[in-house]
Parts: sequence; C-alpha cells; structure tokens
Amino acid sequence: MNILLLGGGGREHALAWKLAQSPRLDTLYAAPGNPGIAEHAQLVDLDATDHRAVVDFCLRYSIGLVVIGPEAPLVDGLADNLRVKGFPVFGPGKRAAQLEGSKGFTKDLCKRANIPTAAYERVTSKDGAIAALDDFALPVVIKADGLAAGKGVIIAQTREEALEALDTMFSGAFGAAGEEVVLEEFMEGEEASFFALTDGSAILPFGSAQDHKRVGDGDTGPNTGGMGAYSPARVLTPALEAEVIEKIITPTVATLAAEGMPYSGVLYAGLMLTAEGPKLIEYNARFGDPECQVLMMRFDGDLVDLLLAVAEGRLAQEGPVELADRAALTIVMAVRGYPGTPEKGGTIGNIAAAEADGAKIFHAGTAEKDGELIANGGRVLNVTATGDCVGTAQAIAYAAVDAVNFPTGFCRRDIGWREVAREQA
Repeated sequence: MNILLLGGGGREHALAWKLAQSPRLDTLYAAPGNPGIAEHAQLVDLDATDHRAVVDFCLRYSIGLVVIGPEAPLVDGLADNLRVKGFPVFGPGKRAAQLEGSKGFTKDLCKRANIPTAAYERVTSKDGAIAALDDFALPVVIKADGLAAGKGVIIAQTREEALEALDTMFSGAFGAAGEEVVLEEFMEGEEASFFALTDGSAILPFGSAQDHKRVGDGDTGPNTGGMGAYSPARVLTPALEAEVIEKIITPTVATLAAEGMPYSGVLYAGLMLTAEGPKLIEYNARFGDPECQVLMMRFDGDLVDLLLAVAEGRLAQEGPVELADRAALTIVMAVRGYPGTPEKGGTIGNIAAAEADGAKIFHAGTAEKDGELIANGGRVLNVTATGDCVGTAQAIAYAAVDAVNFPTGFCRRDIGWREVAREQA
C-alpha cells in the first residue's frame, strides 16, 4: 500500500517512523517532510493548501491512505475533498475539526452535551470582553478562538494583565485567530492528556501523556507548542480514564454524529484533573506534538492497520491498542529566541552518537544546507527515550540531549518532574 503523510514536524517524523515498520507499506510519501522523515519516506513537493494538487498526487501514485498530521489542513477541509474522491483519510472533516479550529465551538458543544468544562464567555470585541471580565474571578484564562500554534492562551493573574492580553489579541497579534476571544474560568488541578481513536461511532483509547507547555524550568515563562512530554500519565488512573471516556469522549463523538458531522481520526483531550473530577480544557483534532512522539515509542502494533481501520469505518473490529507498559519521555530542543523569533541556521551534529544508548531523536524543525543539518524552526529536535519508569527514560533522554552538538539550542531540564517526584516518594 502507498501512503501519503502530510506534515513536516516532530509528530510527523514519529508517525513516519512507525508507519515504515508496517509490512503492509509499499511506499511512504511525505510532504513536505524533513531530513529525519526522509530516512523513512520519499519527500515530495506538495502544498497541502492546494487541495486539487493533493488529490491529483493521490490519483497518480495510487495512494491507499492519507494521514494528515497537522491541524491546519484539517480545519481547511482537506480530508473532505479527499474523501469525496474516494481516498481513505485519517483525520476529521472540516466541520468536526472545528473542535480544534474554534475554542468557542468546542465550549458550546460541551454546553449542549453536558460535558464538564470551565465556565466561559465568547466575545467578539475588546469592549465586550472588558465588560465580560466582571463575571470572572482572577486569575482568568483568555484564549484566541482560532488556531494560534499553541500560543494563543494567556492566564491573567490581575485585571491589568487581562486588559493587556485582550489588547494583544484584538490588536491582531494572533491574526484571524484572535478576532474572537473566549474568556474562561481558571481551573485548579493537574493537567493530563488523553487520546482516543474514533471512526465516528466506535471509540478506542490510545493512551495518556502529560505535556510541559511553558518554556522555562518549573513551568515558568510564556506558553509554547510544548517543550516535552511523557507517557503514560499515571495521575490519570484507570478509574479516571473510564470517567473521561464516559463523560467527555463518548458524548463528544455521539453529539457530533447526531448533528451530522461525524468525527473520524484521533481525539486529543486536554484535561484538568480538578477536585470535582476531570474537566475538558480543550480538544485537538490530531495527535499532539510532542505527545505523539512518546505514544509512538510505546505503541507496539501495526499503525497502518489501525489508522486504515479508522479511515474505513472499521474501528469496531479492532482489538485494544497495543501500548507497552514501558514509560516514554521526550525533550524538545528548541532554538534561541523561541517562542519569540527563533534564531534559525545553527548547525546540529552528533545525532547518531546521541542515539547510541537507546534514545531516538525525531526531527521537528530541521533542514539540510551544504551537507550540514541546521535548525529551521523554533522547536528543532525531540530527544526521546523509554524506560521501566519515567525517571529511567528521563535519564537516558537527557544523556542524549547532552551528546547532541547544537550550540544555538536549549531545552528545559525538568521534563517529567511531577512523575519523577511521585516515583521517588
């Protein structure tokens, strides 16, 4: 089977690495890909925003499955146009992808389906937002409604910070994503992520993880797309997972199907584990980045079989997802300036030696220039390892980080700290 993988980041490298292990695969094509993905796939010059070109490519190269990695093509409706032409696609259509494309859409769905989440207010003007602030205690969460690369969320501790955040959003700092804003009640608790595959009817759990959003050690500094993650998130106990499936995932899938926009793909639920039980923070309509990296390190099944079952509506015939009991942890090596303006162009070396003791390094924002590997984005490498516990995986991963020659790079030095502390208690 020929497969087309769309995307060029660390998530897609992890997917390519796992897809390439399937005996069902003939040729894996990736667009745009990156130097790491090129080890597993044939890179092609294909613009995911040009839907006709993607369809033509699939026709020409007899593509049997399209895997859409990032959120933007999903929100743009690429999956719909491919399905119209008869291609199996892993990823939701445009209407269902509003779960990620519009935070207000998701909050309204939670209200209709009685899904536990924070109290909220949707606003479309700065004056309206200022008026709505009076309904919220401090701190208050302020979110750009649309896609903002994981950076459109501000937790304002004071009214002055809230006003500054609203000014930032409505002044166009996040482009069209900030034309509408969602104000939310601040929820107390520990965050965790839960993943489930669905074909619009059947639901299959795909594990848990915990991300580290802030750029600095100790969860300090601005939000990023994610500075590291580990899996499983044992704080999300089997009992809590069952509650998440019953009260959050199942009503989401059922409501979307009943309203004529069935969801097919992976549901990534960002959760707050509050004193009242798990509550939904937000949904993503694709695998997380860097959560996908740790999930793929733990997944022991055939990814082609599983994703094709979702795409063809046969998920009910699949058994439980084969996730190993081992822990996995990934550390994001970013480039100086991130999450602001990244300092691109720095050289990267010693990757093979860094992987010698069992780590796996996924390329997130790399390119090749004059025979050298260079930084070509904000988040550049995902240094990933497994172990019998998170602490062991952490030690292996940081040893690999220290072996990489990346003078312009940096990383957090405390990825997995909550779970490591629990393991040592």
